[in-house]
Amino acid sequence: MRLSLTAERRIDAPPEAVFALALDSDRFPALFPGYGPIPALVRITALAPPAVGALRSLESSDGSRLMERITALEPPHLHAYTLDGLRPPLAWLARAGHARWEFAADRSDGGDATRVAWRYDFELTSALAWPLAAPLLRGCMRAAMRRCLERMAQALEGAWREERR
Repeated sequence: MRLSLTAERRIDAPPEAVFALALDSDRFPALFPGYGPIPALVRITALAPPAVGALRSLESSDGSRLMERITALEPPHLHAYTLDGLRPPLAWLARAGHARWEFAADRSDGGDATRVAWRYDFELTSALAWPLAAPLLRGCMRAAMRRCLERMAQALEGAWREERR
């Protein structure tokens, strides 16, 4: 059984810049502050250059270590990965998360912007996990994703405006 979440946002920066930030092991952790029981990211260590099958090690603020395996990579349009190594209590509810980031150029107002869609499909441990997993992930994980996209926008939009001057 799976539980799906989506967060979307328009960011006033080109897809290449938004895509690069989403994969930036040094800068991205500060952009994911977590929410409620969803821990913040502290560190990402790329174990190989970005490519399908490459691994990244993630360290969370609760001390957990997770692994991300890239499952799709089409710069600057698509980045997908599987996240495993979840720690209890989330591990009691979900086995793994499958994330998919899509980056589409948005020139609706004549500018150079990006529409970001970030989807997570969580593999639940059983149907019995649904009553607890659904409110936790829909409430807290989706909020963490939205906060992350907002921080990405803040990080990129100011720099992008300065660069265009």
